[in-house]
Amino acid sequence: MILLDVMGGVALLLWGLHMVQSGIVRAFGAEIRHVLTVALRGRFKAFLAGVGVTALLQSSTAMALMVTSFSADGLLGLVPALALMLGANVGTALVVQVLSFNISAAAPVLLVAGVVAFKRGGRTRTRDLGRVSIGLGLMLLALHILLDSVAPAEQAPGLRTVLQVASGAPLLNVLVAALLTWAAHSSVAVVLLAMSLGYSGFATPAAGLALVLGANLGSAINPLIEAGSKGDPASRRVPLGNFINRVAGCALFLPFLDRIAAGFAGYVPDPVRLIAGFHLAFNLALAALFIVPLGPFARLLERVLPETGKPADPAAPLYLDPSAVDSPPLALACAARETLHMGDVVETMLQRALATLTTDDRNLVAEVSRMDDAVDRLHGAIKLYVVRVTRDSLDDREARRAMEIIAFAMNLEHIGDIVDMNLMELAAKKIKRKLRFSREGAEELEAMHRRVLEDLKLAFGIFISGDVKVARQLLDEKTRFREAEIAAAESHLARLREGRPESIETSGLHLDILRDLKRIHSHVCAAAYPVLEAAGELRASRLRSRSRERLAPARNGDPR
Repeated sequence: MILLDVMGGVALLLWGLHMVQSGIVRAFGAEIRHVLTVALRGRFKAFLAGVGVTALLQSSTAMALMVTSFSADGLLGLVPALALMLGANVGTALVVQVLSFNISAAAPVLLVAGVVAFKRGGRTRTRDLGRVSIGLGLMLLALHILLDSVAPAEQAPGLRTVLQVASGAPLLNVLVAALLTWAAHSSVAVVLLAMSLGYSGFATPAAGLALVLGANLGSAINPLIEAGSKGDPASRRVPLGNFINRVAGCALFLPFLDRIAAGFAGYVPDPVRLIAGFHLAFNLALAALFIVPLGPFARLLERVLPETGKPADPAAPLYLDPSAVDSPPLALACAARETLHMGDVVETMLQRALATLTTDDRNLVAEVSRMDDAVDRLHGAIKLYVVRVTRDSLDDREARRAMEIIAFAMNLEHIGDIVDMNLMELAAKKIKRKLRFSREGAEELEAMHRRVLEDLKLAFGIFISGDVKVARQLLDEKTRFREAEIAAAESHLARLREGRPESIETSGLHLDILRDLKRIHSHVCAAAYPVLEAAGELRASRLRSRSRERLAPARNGDPR
């Protein structure tokens, strides 16, 4: 029963940590990213950012995975990344310091306040902070359960013998704590467990400090394993550097644990406070020891783990030449080429969208979604590049071309969103329910899809050439496409009246796909409007012109 209580307490503690972490990320995710961006400017700022962010997230493991990802993507230098990890370990120790005080009485208040905020906060930051409050309450409650559950087991004579053996083997304590931390993905949970063992007399002060060393070592294992699953050795630099720091710290402190425990006990007789204080002192000592020589250490890691050649990033701009910004005509030509590159990705997405609807390939659905991420990043790069070009004065023709590029890129981005968020969702639904279109329905969808692709090629031609004749042709296609969409919907309804089983099962999917193809086609046809407007071939409003046509005969006495 004691073992079950301990397991339940640890599980509750881990769940509370998870709630705090998820609530903080949802409430302050953008601010956290901003802090990490500021941390790029130096190792000491990175260290402080690591302390602050990890104190909020309450997980150095989560911080390590985030920093490893940023460093692997080239968003964070190796030296600031390693400094962030030193700060993250100190931040975790600060969390343990707060929890080491007897504040379990605050648990009910935090739980009640959190539930009220979570229930009444709607989809706002208040709801996320309510989640954080509930998580903190659960952590304090779990700590109280651990302290109360472990104490009675001290009387078991067999367990006393085991503990005496364990107390005399500090290396074994380190390894056990490291294994528990790896399994739990949380050094905070294991240090708090060590505090409860020390409080109940289960562990001697030296054994408690050995458990702290193991928890610090174990927190560096998961990011290292996660990075090891990736192909590029460079992605393992940050987790390996952090792991080496932990191993060095354990090797330095392990031989002197008895003396350290005796020295701490003279100032801090409370075993809970002793373990928490050593945890903070250990991480501060490692930070002071390693933060200065991080430069040579980073260069050593770069030599040991060289960067391999990376495959071409589909989201990387190919034609946005920064040196051309001072020459608007050249820069706008670069932006136009990049927009066509973006258009090629969108065209590929459209081509594969039909394949996902006909072949039921789940991998293809995921691939199309990844391509939409590339489209979004290309759109952002094009927009920022054109904005840089327009900071200087442009003539009317250049300004008009800049707006055409932004408008066309925006329409392509909308097409990508429709394919990803709508068509791929419908494809996933079709795969999950194992549905099949009727033969006629499938042919109609393929015909509509083919027309969208053909008209997209027309749109590319208009964007490059500005041909008024082709622009008129594309707008005529918009009318014919609308008529074809109505005819396809009526044909589908006719099959429903006939009671065709395939049509009945896929009716919602079929009509939704037609609707989404029509929306995509509207964005395709939008490429014609800037050209026709510049040529003076667009009326200000079709509604106004119709009303004038109706009023004109009346003024002339025409009974129409």
